Amino acid sequence: MNRDKSRISFERACRVIPGGVNSPARAFGGVGGDPLYIERGSGAYLYDVDGNRLIDYVGSWGPHILGHGHPAVVEAVQQALARGTSFGAPTEAETALAELVIEAFPAIEKVRMVNSGTEATMSAIRVARGFTGRDVIVKFAGCYHGHVDSLLVKAGSAATTLGVPSSPGVPKGCTADTVCLEFNDLQQIEQLFASRPKQIAAVIIEPVVGNMGVVLPQPGFLEGLQAICQKDGALLIFDEVMTGFRVAYGGAQARYGIKPDLTTLGKIIGGGMPVGAYGGRADVMQCVSPLGPVYQAGTLSGNPLAMACGLATLRVLKQTNPYPQLERETARLVEGLSQAATAAGIEHSTAQSGSMFTLFFHSEPVTNYTIASRCNTRRFSRYFWGMIERGVYLPCSQFEANFVSTSHAPADIDATIAAARDIFKDIE
Repeated sequence: MNRDKSRISFERACRVIPGGVNSPARAFGGVGGDPLYIERGSGAYLYDVDGNRLIDYVGSWGPHILGHGHPAVVEAVQQALARGTSFGAPTEAETALAELVIEAFPAIEKVRMVNSGTEATMSAIRVARGFTGRDVIVKFAGCYHGHVDSLLVKAGSAATTLGVPSSPGVPKGCTADTVCLEFNDLQQIEQLFASRPKQIAAVIIEPVVGNMGVVLPQPGFLEGLQAICQKDGALLIFDEVMTGFRVAYGGAQARYGIKPDLTTLGKIIGGGMPVGAYGGRADVMQCVSPLGPVYQAGTLSGNPLAMACGLATLRVLKQTNPYPQLERETARLVEGLSQAATAAGIEHSTAQSGSMFTLFFHSEPVTNYTIASRCNTRRFSRYFWGMIERGVYLPCSQFEANFVSTSHAPADIDATIAAARDIFKDIE
């Protein structure tokens, strides 16, 4: 596969952009080499500047559940663009999208639109602290909630990590009230709450993790977490930026039958446009300005283009209900990849939730960050580049989710399995 133009484009970018990219996830640091430069997307495919066509399982890191350039989405954005990009004033589209979100998520009684998942989680944390009058926040190793200072805490191994920033530029004071625990370890949570009663404002969690690869909650974990929070008076925040409208129309909370106090959303609710949202119980959301004292604002929050894109996407999802078919095709892909790895004698495990999945190069089922960190990243790198050479575009890290869209045809799934089978013959 020729990648000359991508290399030239990357060299140019490196002269003016830190690392040549505007998000570290695009830098190919986990697999080596230079990133591909994409020219356009159509349906299930990406086309790079060198003219290569690739089956896309990144989907802009999750938003494109309908594939690239869905006609209804394109038409909605074009119509909105003709009316204007931003007014700094209310529009009916904001209310319409809020109504769809509330209809899909019974736990959300009121919702506020923002511009990114990071803004959503940052705002939800502020609201939780304002509502409870407490300071301590609990997160889980391997769960990513955006580049919010108070949530950029280094993941511990088996022990709790308290107040250790994982990025320079984050003062220790910003994370002094953040506690990091191990995902799927209910005993750790019980011990923490017992040692710090009535101090914890909220627990924030990806109910299905997508940022250390796809990791599922073990039976009873989410239910136990909710019970502990309710007993203590702490709020439970589900970060569904990735899983919202992805693993089910009503997100992971619909899939597992749990109503958190607050929910953060992003990605699919903007259909590929910059967007985020946070919402939850009415009494909690009443704290948000201008009704309450918790301040949050944004010049482009609820802008017409993002609202139009999100509305069109959610309306298609609601009308067509593609979720059963998406899950079946994703399961067929995961099974095919697993069979190919097994036939080649390659240690692996898999995880799937709806149309999200990960092939882990580690024999043990991945249930937390400690296990995920043992994956064979060298083997993943060879797999990644082998798939690129065979026209399949995957996330450039072992620790990211893969996404299937409604645009992926059975032939695309078959071609992906065949490519993996071919690669695994030569991977040591």
